[in-house]
Amino acid sequence: MSQFETQRSVKLADGTIIPAIGQGTWFMGENPSKEMDEISALQLGVELGMTLIDTAEMYANGGAELIVGKAIKHIRNKVFLVSKVYPHNAGKNSAIKACENSLKRLQTDYLDLYLLHWRGSIPLAETVEVMENLKASGKIKRWGVSNFDTDDMKQLWQITNGKNCAVNQVLYHLGSRGIEYDLIPWCKDHQMPIMAYCPIAQGGTLRKDLMNNKIVQDIAKAKQCTTAQLLLAWCIRNGNVIAIPKASNKTHVHENAQASTISFNQDELDLLDSIFTPPKHKIHLDIV
Repeated sequence: MSQFETQRSVKLADGTIIPAIGQGTWFMGENPSKEMDEISALQLGVELGMTLIDTAEMYANGGAELIVGKAIKHIRNKVFLVSKVYPHNAGKNSAIKACENSLKRLQTDYLDLYLLHWRGSIPLAETVEVMENLKASGKIKRWGVSNFDTDDMKQLWQITNGKNCAVNQVLYHLGSRGIEYDLIPWCKDHQMPIMAYCPIAQGGTLRKDLMNNKIVQDIAKAKQCTTAQLLLAWCIRNGNVIAIPKASNKTHVHENAQASTISFNQDELDLLDSIFTPPKHKIHLDIV
């Protein structure tokens, strides 16, 4: 068993066990007055078993990576560290430098997982080649993609070494279930976990609809948990999804960690399906 195992976990194709609930860092590093709270929240999350931390060079123009670097400086060996490269930096002449810059901000000499943030104009074959080079040099242990739909994954699979892709990170929550039609089944067939960003929605009207839905609230009340915890637990219910909610304060960190213990019976799942209907046809991938 890996050091990254927690109450509920997901296995990568190489056998590494990682927690089903990790920690996202989108919007962290944008406000200097929140720095200490953000660092403390990440450190608490690691203590509570959410040892996967996801960040990106895009977030706060590297500011989130700086926060993560400070948070994990003395606990690097406990953390499964994920970062992402901009599409325009994902070519052979720029990805190595982009990775090195991320490593410098993160105060580490390797990433556990490096993702292409979304598909851009640089050919996938070129990105795969440079990812493999980064892996061979020890700067990353494995690589993956983000915001790839099923057709993108099929194209990636046809490229030399494309099958070494470890994870696809996409938007997924109870109010956005399109990936259940074809992307989740495809990834499961190819032994590749989904990493879900915005697992309790990204704010705005949709988030309010989810949080204020009476069925969601009633099930949460029966389980003696918050609606956010219920939505997070729903996201990881099937064992092949890793959720990365952001939590910039300790209260939310505790709540996120506890969500790993929540399970559902079939009647509860059917009830949620009746309100938030699973897809019956192909739906274009949601991206925020």
